[in-house]
Amino acid sequence: MQGRRDRRANHPHWLAWLFVLLLWPMAAAASGPARIGADASYAALAPNTTYFHDAGGTTTPEEADRLLDTGRFAPLPNGDASFGFQTGAFWFHVEVTNTNSREQRWLLVQQYALSDRIDIYARYPDGRTVHHTGGDTFPFEHRSIRYRHPNFWLDLPTGQPVDLLVRVQSQSSMQVPLFLYTPAAFAELSRDGQLGIGIYYGILVALFFYNLVLWLVLRDGSYFWYLFHITAFGLVLFTLNGLGFEYFWPHSTWLADKSVPLSVCLAQIGMQQFSRTFLGLNTRWRLGDRISKGIIAFFVLLGIAATQLPYHVATPIASAAVFPSILWIAVITLVVVRSGYRPAKVFLLAWAMFLLGTGIFVALAFGLLPKTFMTEYGVQIGSALEMLLLSVALGYRYAALRNENERIVRDAKNQLEEQVITRTAELRQAMSELESAHHRLRESSRLDGLTDLYNRTHFREAFEHLLSQSRNSQRPISLLMIDLDHFKRINDTYGHLVGDDCLRCTSNTLAETLRPHGALLARFGGEEFIAALPGLGLGEASVVAEELRQALRAQPCRSGELEIAVSASIGVHCVDLEARDSLESALQVADQALYTAKAEGRDCVRTL
Repeated sequence: MQGRRDRRANHPHWLAWLFVLLLWPMAAAASGPARIGADASYAALAPNTTYFHDAGGTTTPEEADRLLDTGRFAPLPNGDASFGFQTGAFWFHVEVTNTNSREQRWLLVQQYALSDRIDIYARYPDGRTVHHTGGDTFPFEHRSIRYRHPNFWLDLPTGQPVDLLVRVQSQSSMQVPLFLYTPAAFAELSRDGQLGIGIYYGILVALFFYNLVLWLVLRDGSYFWYLFHITAFGLVLFTLNGLGFEYFWPHSTWLADKSVPLSVCLAQIGMQQFSRTFLGLNTRWRLGDRISKGIIAFFVLLGIAATQLPYHVATPIASAAVFPSILWIAVITLVVVRSGYRPAKVFLLAWAMFLLGTGIFVALAFGLLPKTFMTEYGVQIGSALEMLLLSVALGYRYAALRNENERIVRDAKNQLEEQVITRTAELRQAMSELESAHHRLRESSRLDGLTDLYNRTHFREAFEHLLSQSRNSQRPISLLMIDLDHFKRINDTYGHLVGDDCLRCTSNTLAETLRPHGALLARFGGEEFIAALPGLGLGEASVVAEELRQALRAQPCRSGELEIAVSASIGVHCVDLEARDSLESALQVADQALYTAKAEGRDCVRTL
């Protein structure tokens, strides 16, 4: 087993951090097996751990042993067991030798609360294998200790090497920080961690009741949505920390699975609505207000869909959507600050704290940042500062609104007519800007935002028109269903930004090749494209499809210094005009031809 340079693992509790540093007599060497020192009470296993990604999730323990023996397991990248959202399962291996004669019973803790299933295989020199299971697909009482992180009791006899083989399969972010504790050390560390979490939630509860009283007295909608924001975001962190599963739904694995995307959606709804009311977007920036309402509608629909969608689909979407959502709040705040609304400056400062903490946390979930104390708990620190500052901003806003109302009354008495003229002009200009924005939106709704090709909705409308013309003129019309081969491999290897460059490059090649044939070309979804060829029968369309396939092979996509070869599988179908085929049935036949091309080796053209 290859070693990695030892680095200190960050304990997830901020008060426990000092304690961890004081109790650090780890015997994990820079290479080879992990050795627990004679006086050690705590050990991080990452520096001595190797791993294997079982993308299909079908590898058995015996097969994992063979892969380990043949050197297929690799050291953790930079000693960090955070891989973001991944398919399949991950296997981890570490050999542990305990030289602490006073402690032979240790607690293995996987310090990430949302893993679905964890299998621990402890193999002893006498040939025994002890198997433990855990994760949030099991009821909470299944855990060795009632604690928010999955944990397992292990017997580690003094001086005897024990092989630990750990399998983790989860639809959540793949984060597998493994630590060993003596019972006493775990009790102290968990106590301090719970104290830190208690302080954080204590701040939230205090702010909740303080602003609840203000809302009941003032009946200002901003205070209500501030309370909603605190409650929803507190639920997000309660869920991510594993406390929701521990205290709220310990017997419901369904809620344990759905609580993350649902709570994220609720938190984003509260944030957007609070921002709208606090900043007065409906009067200060009407277009921004409409966009904010659209974002709220998106999270409402996503929350409803999350109750039916698999976790590995709903959670990455909800997590990724947090980025544009919080950035949009920063944008509207800057716009309102520039308009001269002073409370927005305090709001912007508060939001900067939250934006930084949340951005770091989401980047950690996708494996873009290593798991450290600041990356794992930056969102708690940022959100606590944000909510304190927002409470101050609400008070500042109330005073500013009161002063503004008094000023408006004075101005109304002295300059009523002038105010009416000014407001009318502003309203007309705002309506003009809205009309212009609506026109631009109508134009942009026909196009795919990434490739500038038509989108699927416009293709359907335009194809129905082309099909009607073909029936009237009795001229054939054919469909090409185009799918880029192994495109996910490009995203996984080079990243999604490079993948986007490849999609843009491919769309340009498709457009240039099909333009002479008068084709209607659109992005169908993901890496799939569709084209309608009016006036071409099956044979002619197949020739065009082959020309298109060769053009893609001949023109590698460029992204920066990279040149990436792209190929495509193409299904061809000529619509039967006499059968009165609908678009859906025609698409189905073309799609079947595409799947035939895939089944016969890809990078080819097939018909049915």
